[in-house]
This record gives sequence, C-alpha cells and structure tokens, in this order.
Amino acid sequence: MKKTFFSSRIAVILSLVIVLIGSLVAHNVQTSSGDVTVKDVRFVGDNGNILSAKLFTPTNMDPQQKHPAVLTMHGYINTREVQDAFNIEFARRGYVVLAMDMQGHGYSEQEPIELTSRGAIAGLSYLRNLGFVDKEKVAVEGHSMGAWSTLAAANAHPDWVHTVIQVGSSTETFGAGEVTAESEFNYAVVFGKYDEFAKLMWEVPQAKQIVDTDKLKKVFGTDSTVTPKKLYGSFDNQSARMLFIPNETHPSNHWSTESATYVLDFLQQAIPAPNPIDASDQVWKTKEFGTLAAMIGALMFLFSFAANLLRTDYFKSIVQPIPAYKGYKTKASWAIGAIIAAAVPALTYFQFQKWGTEWLPVNSFWPQSLTNGFVVWVLLNALIGAVLFAVWHFVSNKKQSANAYNYGISNATEGFKLDLSKVGKSALLAIYSVGALLGLTMLADAAFLVDFRIWVMAFKPMNWAQFVIMIKYLAPFLLFFLVNGALLHGQFRMKEGKTERGTAWKWFFANVAINTVGIIVLIMISYIPLFTTEEIDVTKSLLSIVAFQFVFINFLVATISTFFYRKTGTIYLGAFINGLLVTWYIVAGQAVQFAGQEAAVTGSVAVSVVSALVIIVTLGLKGKKSTVVSSENTTIAK
Repeated sequence: MKKTFFSSRIAVILSLVIVLIGSLVAHNVQTSSGDVTVKDVRFVGDNGNILSAKLFTPTNMDPQQKHPAVLTMHGYINTREVQDAFNIEFARRGYVVLAMDMQGHGYSEQEPIELTSRGAIAGLSYLRNLGFVDKEKVAVEGHSMGAWSTLAAANAHPDWVHTVIQVGSSTETFGAGEVTAESEFNYAVVFGKYDEFAKLMWEVPQAKQIVDTDKLKKVFGTDSTVTPKKLYGSFDNQSARMLFIPNETHPSNHWSTESATYVLDFLQQAIPAPNPIDASDQVWKTKEFGTLAAMIGALMFLFSFAANLLRTDYFKSIVQPIPAYKGYKTKASWAIGAIIAAAVPALTYFQFQKWGTEWLPVNSFWPQSLTNGFVVWVLLNALIGAVLFAVWHFVSNKKQSANAYNYGISNATEGFKLDLSKVGKSALLAIYSVGALLGLTMLADAAFLVDFRIWVMAFKPMNWAQFVIMIKYLAPFLLFFLVNGALLHGQFRMKEGKTERGTAWKWFFANVAINTVGIIVLIMISYIPLFTTEEIDVTKSLLSIVAFQFVFINFLVATISTFFYRKTGTIYLGAFINGLLVTWYIVAGQAVQFAGQEAAVTGSVAVSVVSALVIIVTLGLKGKKSTVVSSENTTIAK
C-alpha cells in the first residue's frame, strides 16, 4: 500500500493540533476569555428524571450579591449547545445562564409523564434557588418547542418569571398557554419571515401574516395590526410587548446575529445587564467556527488514525489491489444510472420516513421516533439499491465478465468468497477508529466543555444510555452502507485516470454527487417556493429541515467510503466506519420519546435481527473454490 499524507504520523499529530486549537478558541469564547465560568450540571426533574444543563456564571461574582438570570431551552431534536448564540451573549453581559437539554434530548432523561414544560419548570426552579440568583429578575428564552416549554413554565408560575422571549415559536400551541396584555411579565416574540411552521404555530400560511392573528393581537392588547419593532406596554410595570420578524427561516433563528440582536436588546431593556454591551456586539460565531475547526480536525484524525493502523502488520492483510474496472461502457449510461441512484433516496424520503414512524412506534428497544423513520428509509433504499445493482449486473456488467471481486465485495477473483478473518479485521479497525474519535470528543468535553459542531451538525460524546441505543440501531444502518458501498465502488466506480491523484478526485466528486445531489434537489424543491411565495407544506416542514443534515452526512459517507475503498480494494472498512459513525451521529442528536410506557417491541427487534442476519449470512457465504488475492505482495496465487 502506497504511503500517503493520511498514512503518516504527522497527519495524526496535525489533526490533534487542529482539534486542540479549535477547542481552545471555542472554550475561550464560551468563557469570555475567563470572565465566565461554565459548568456541566445535573438536577432532578419533576418526576425523578435527571436533567442536564450548562450553567454560565460570572467568574469573579460576589456570591453574596444577587444576579439576574436567564433559562434557555433549545427546540425539538436539538441540544443545549444549539442555543449558544444566546447563551454566550447573555453570559458575556453578566447574566447567570442555565442552558438546558430539554427532557429526552441530549443528556436529559425522558419522563413517563409528558408535562408541557418538558423539564422547564424543574429548570426554572433550580435556577431561581441558586443562592446568587435574583428571584425577581429571572427571564426565560427558548426556540421553537423549547419556547413552548419555557412559556408553559412561565404560565404555571408567573410569579417566578420577569421576562419571556420566544424565538421561532408561538403562544397557545402544544400546551404553551396563552399570553395576554395582562400577563404579568414582559414578552417578546421573534418569528422569521420564512418560518416553516407559520401554519402550525400561528395558523396562517405566511409568517408575515401573524401580525393580524387574533392571538397575537391578544398578546399586544390591540385590535389593530401589530407593528414589528414597536414597543407596546411598558418595561416599568413588566407589560412590555415587542414583535420582530427577521428575514430568516425557522432553523436559522439560532444561528443569526439579527435574531440575537433583537433578543439581547429586549432583555437588556427588560432586565438591565450587569455588564452592558451593545446588542450588535457579538462573538458567538467565533465559538462556532472554533468547534467547526475542531470537527474538521477530528475527522482528519479518523482518517489518519485508521490509515496508520492499516500499515501495521496486523491490519495490512486487509489490503488488496483495486480490482479491474468492469463498469459502464459509456459516459451516458453511467450518467443515467447515477441520476437514478441519486434520485431514489430523495423520491422516497418523505413517504418512507412516514411509514417508519407508523410501522415502528417508539418503544423500549428503539426509543427514537425520527430514527425509526430513518431505519425504514435506509432499509427500503438498501432493498431498492440491491435490486438495481442486480439488474445492472445481469443486463450490462456481466457481459464484461464482471464479478463480485470487481465490485469490491469478494476476496477472490472468481465466484464469491470472503476471508472472514479480513472482514473481521475490517470491523475491528472500524471499531478502533470510531472509538478513538469518540474518545477524542469525550476529552474535548472534559477539558473544554465543547463538542465538535457547526450549527446543528455535531459529533457529541455519548453517555452510556445513548451508546446502548446506538448498538440497537446499528444493524439496519450498517446494511445500508454495505449496499451503498457496493453501488458506489462496484456499479458506479469510474475508470482510472492518468494519475492516481486525478483518479482519487474524480471518484470523490462522482460519489459525493451520487450521494448528495438528490437530497440537495429535494431541499430546493421545498425551499425555492418558500422563498418566492413565503409558503411551504407544513406537513413536510420538519423533515425538510432535517434534510439539510443529510447533505452533510451523505457527503461524509461518500468521502469515507471512497477513501477506504482506495486504501483496501474492498467496501467493508468504509461501510463499517460509516455504520458506526452515522448511527452515533443520529442517535446522539435525536430525541428519546420512550420512558416506560407500554409498547410492543416485536417490530423493532425483528427488523434489527433480520438486518443483522442478512449481514451475517451474506458475509458468511462461500462460493466455489476460487483464486484468492494475496494482500501481502499483491500477487495472485491458486
């Protein structure tokens, strides 16, 4: 195996340096260069469940004095870090900040009784009862479902709350309760012009039309159209009301300097900051770019760590020569096949996800609703991919004497034969490599209390409960990535170029396009009408937002698959790494809905077991006596 940059020790060292620098930058911003102390805290929820939060306090505060405070809460299928645009800026200005993981999200446990506050009442109680918090100056700020939850808490205990700020959210929705002109707290709402949930939250097709809704007029105590940015009521008697409509979508609210400016300005007027700073003076994006750099470094570490292990005596037996090309004869036929492969996941995305949540309701075995939908999506796409692969093979490639070896799924030049020792070593190397990356996230969390992310795309340390859930979901995702690898490197592998580097780039761009273009087009179909007509199908809003992350995931999957196929000549190492990495990514970022309710596990267990059996049986198949490739000296021997 030819030594490359990622096969060198310097690549491992450089990747760790990038992780360290990015984490230090993020930590420095998060702590306001040492002026703010950030702690990872746990406290008991309303029904005995453990809740998680990050607590921001002034480093040199006088614990005998009382300080104003803010409870923040993220939206659905997010975690506490997603609110950092607000958390960091509140803390810079001297507020005590409790940034919660909503129950069932992040490191907060779900509870059997689903209260409408989703842990916010417990968080508010915990924050108010800190000895250094001024109980008369406590605000709540939340995004989307988090804002419903914090408003529900404020309505349950209006004497606990001085100011309520909702971002991308609404009143009188999913248990939030109403707000009127007489509600005894200041209130502001930030709702983007292109918010995907206008119909769900305010019952209007276009977000800008909320100004004429009865429930918003009720909030502002007026019969006329509500005017954005105009102060209604007064901060003097906690009756202030303000509306802001930035030119944003729903998920961009919590990655927006404009929304942050509105929130900061309103809060500083409602509860003067101990350390007043102009609302437009913001540094939180530097933290985001720091964690992005750390994530890039961490992924570099994954590649370099695995590539270096591949050069060891134990793992180098995995490597075999890249087999001869036996794919499409013409560019046109390749393009047609690639378009079909790219289109299938996009065309099935909404329907298969819907079937998944209906067929596999959350239960103790598979407790995440959206992940259950993803399971059905990837499994049915794996089935479609396998059928297309077989059709292409028998109709076209077989005429060129293509076989399993040419597709990178066999260790023999004829028939189908796997060396289970090599497959096992591939699995072990994947476990070592992804495990090392997980360990790196845990070190960054322990040392700097940061994860590796940009916006909502993050690799977070898993706790034990999340790790167990990941193992339960692993088989169906692994099966998909085996099929995806066979398609990319068997059916759609392009001819070798004039140079090895040119070939690598050509394969990389082709595979990334096949994996991502369909999802990108799907997003465009959803969002071009939104930006032109300001309307969207609300039944597809959530999955349209989630689709953005699959561009990132599929880009990463294609990159990993291509890199390790070129290193090993087979699909297995790349598929195993992708299975572990993507299942971790999805599980750690999703909401757990199950918490002891009675629910049948038969369907989920059956799907998991069948997926595992398909993988085991396929990998255990042996063909006729065949010619096996020697990986040590890359010669062929009987």
